[in-house]
Amino acid sequence: MDKRNEIREFPASRRARITPEQAGLPVYGGNRRVPGLRREEVALLSGMSVDYYVRLERGNLRGASEAVLDSVARALQLDEAEREHLHDLARTGNASTPRRHRPAARPQVPPKVQRSLDAMSYVPAIIPNNRLDIVAANRLGFALYAPMFTDGHKPPANIARFKFLDPRGRDFFGINWEESKNITVALLRTEAGRTPHDKALTDLIGELVTHSDEFRTAWDRHDVRQLYTGAKKFRHPVVGDLTLDFDAMYLPAQPGLTIGVMSAEPGSPDEDALELLAGWAASGKGTGLAHLLSRAG
Repeated sequence: MDKRNEIREFPASRRARITPEQAGLPVYGGNRRVPGLRREEVALLSGMSVDYYVRLERGNLRGASEAVLDSVARALQLDEAEREHLHDLARTGNASTPRRHRPAARPQVPPKVQRSLDAMSYVPAIIPNNRLDIVAANRLGFALYAPMFTDGHKPPANIARFKFLDPRGRDFFGINWEESKNITVALLRTEAGRTPHDKALTDLIGELVTHSDEFRTAWDRHDVRQLYTGAKKFRHPVVGDLTLDFDAMYLPAQPGLTIGVMSAEPGSPDEDALELLAGWAASGKGTGLAHLLSRAG
């Protein structure tokens, strides 16, 4: 990925979605040659000269202060994830010398964290890293994501790779496919801005862009996202459709790792499906799952 292009294209993509009316600006004339706001209008809203803003949008963020970036964020009506992404891109642009891509160290899941996962016996729990590899899970977590492991693959399995490159991914995540795929792409885009020198992440994104038209189209929108809570929908091959509430908890002592815990509404069909899934997991059935479930306690 060309980081200068990243710095240039992100603010351009954000101003293209805002109309002058949304920004509170008067509109003169009926013909506008660009969608959204013009650079001159963003400069006006940001309180800076046109030349300075044009230089920023052309990828020259060197020396831009946090106050300047926050002014641009307000003018472009960025949400919190987008504002942080702009700051991440600026940090990349302000690097005095280009850094070489280096392999990222694989975060280790301490035994005490795995014990905590295993203690969550009634809810699926997984630990994805910043590239969406599932690096650990409890028994019910492995059972929920069984299609990603049933070919005898050992962890980590990658959610994005399975979603976009495995034919089964579309069915497994397909209940709410558009939202699901867009969230995944936005999470990877966010992480690419935060850790631009993670070679494994860059390689993953390159693989997905090369082999998935859907990923490439969504990637070109430059959307970013933070995901702390919400709902996840699955079409599981054993228990059928289910919708689970999702909450993410970061692990400060293990940077790049997040515990994702899913639960069902009490008394709902989804809770019944989870109970059925727990029974299936306890039985050890499923091709290639036995060794994973035994490792999960």
